[in-house]
Amino acid sequence: MTDAATNALSRVPVEITISVGRAHPTVSELLSLKRDAVLPLDRGVDDPVELYAGDRLIARGHLQEVEGEADRLAVRLTEVIDPEGGT
Repeated sequence: MTDAATNALSRVPVEITISVGRAHPTVSELLSLKRDAVLPLDRGVDDPVELYAGDRLIARGHLQEVEGEADRLAVRLTEVIDPEGGT
């Protein structure tokens, strides 16, 4: 790849999805969900979250507030996954 192509590619935005956990309701429970329902997840509050680019796990971390902006969330990375298969 040429330097120009690499430079152009490096500016393409990538959407990252943060996964805080999974829920496993039955179909009946899912159909009966209403506003203010609570859906338990398979993780605890202090468990790490997972960061995905597409369907590829790229990192893990912990949720925290954005410094100076109490109403916004951020992720502090604790592990970055090696794209070659290691961590």
